[in-house]
Amino acid sequence: MQIVLCSLMGYLIGNINPAYILSRLKGFDIRERGSGNAGASNVTMVMGKKAGVFTALFDIFKAFAASFIAAELFPQIKYAKIMSGVSCIIGHIFPFMMKFHGGKGLACLGGVILSFNPTIFFVLLLVELILALTADYICIVAPSGSVMFTLFYALLTGDPTGTVMLAVVSVIILFKHIENFEKIQKGTEVHISFLWQKDDGRNRLNKH
Repeated sequence: MQIVLCSLMGYLIGNINPAYILSRLKGFDIRERGSGNAGASNVTMVMGKKAGVFTALFDIFKAFAASFIAAELFPQIKYAKIMSGVSCIIGHIFPFMMKFHGGKGLACLGGVILSFNPTIFFVLLLVELILALTADYICIVAPSGSVMFTLFYALLTGDPTGTVMLAVVSVIILFKHIENFEKIQKGTEVHISFLWQKDDGRNRLNKH
């Protein structure tokens, strides 16, 4: 029962989607604009940088909170922090309150990593930032980051249960980004530079 409650709590927290809420307050559904993703990158494109930063920070915080609260409420479950964090990511990607069409999990993944180990968070943040800027695509960050964190977790904890959970969510994140990789092959994926060339990025998204 405690395992169920731990997972359910994380999943429900993951359902709180700031991208969707902000867009609804503006009178539209973020999933019907831009890339169709209910996440920070699409919010930045459609609603501007301030809204995008708020969305990213909110999603990081909610996953961090889900992990932290689970560790406090269920100390007898040694992998409670990872279980709730992974459930939060799944709740963000497949929220029942949004008919299972949410975001892609990048910021929530960051929150889970931050709750586990701030040092690893900043190391991976630096590595992924360099990788993303070199490739000029943000879509490579979540899949590669989830795989690297899974390896870090396995090596540092030796916890097979938590490792399997992270491996499963890594596969889900990879699956959610297949479309982005296909767009890269076609030359239609939006580059990170859209943050500085907003109009050009929006036109590319609307065109494709």
